[in-house]
Amino acid sequence: MCRVTASAALSPVSLPEPPSFVDLLGIEELDENLFRGHCHAGAPLRAFGGQVAAQALTAAGRTVEAARRVHSLHGYFLRPGDPRRPIVYQVDRARDGRSYATRRVTAVQRGEAIFTMAASFKRPEASGDRQRTMPPVPGPEDLPDPYPAWQRDAPEEYERSAIFHALQMRFVPAGAPGLPPELPGVPQQFVWLRTAARLPADDPLLQVCALTYLSDLTLASTTALHLQPHPVHRVAESRVALASLDHAMWFHRPFRADEWLLFAQRSPSAADGRGLAMGEFYDRDGALVASAVQETLLRELPAKPQAPSPR
Repeated sequence: MCRVTASAALSPVSLPEPPSFVDLLGIEELDENLFRGHCHAGAPLRAFGGQVAAQALTAAGRTVEAARRVHSLHGYFLRPGDPRRPIVYQVDRARDGRSYATRRVTAVQRGEAIFTMAASFKRPEASGDRQRTMPPVPGPEDLPDPYPAWQRDAPEEYERSAIFHALQMRFVPAGAPGLPPELPGVPQQFVWLRTAARLPADDPLLQVCALTYLSDLTLASTTALHLQPHPVHRVAESRVALASLDHAMWFHRPFRADEWLLFAQRSPSAADGRGLAMGEFYDRDGALVASAVQETLLRELPAKPQAPSPR
């Protein structure tokens, strides 16, 4: 991929019309507690995990009354999904209590589970409020758009990457004013994210599922920042094997995924072929709206042998 520079924001290259996030998260109801969806690739011949998780959460939400809102999810990626085949989502209505409801979802391909999720829903209630303060980093309007340079320098690769056409990203550069100091052994990155198209304002489940999708875009790469930059900033081939093992989220306050959200991420550990990343989402007013934690498979790839120099 191309290396992003400030001049990229001034590029006259036109961008393609992004796909609809509603379509990306759309699923078909086959029967009671049974749904079917299709997911695009996040890596060659591997379904994008964020989309699988978002569709699984959509399936769970379809079985819960609208008065209850998602407050948490915990998912495990068991096998790579095949983007060429549909995915069936089986929902188990584990519990419907007075305030809370729990759903378990299993995503199946070819008779095998590829992903499992437990999701919890609750009725809103009044209570005290406190939160961590959002770091005063530059806003997205002050940061370069990485996409025009990517499209200009690698147009075929860009056209294949539908995952990026449906969203907008702005990376806060290291050393920007307002960034908290990076602790030793804890790499961090700060990214502004939002969907490229507006989402229906009257569908809170869709907003949460869209953020679930967005949360899987940069969190895994945070665990490998001590080895290589995020793919958008990388010109060399990847030096690591990187895959999501599990993913958990907590939704604290209302938000819109089609408005800019700051994803503040850090990775406190990498060992035993695994990396751990934690992230927090803030809206433009500084409200902490969601938190995410992900563990990844993280293995350094052996260096490719160099071709002998001609004599």
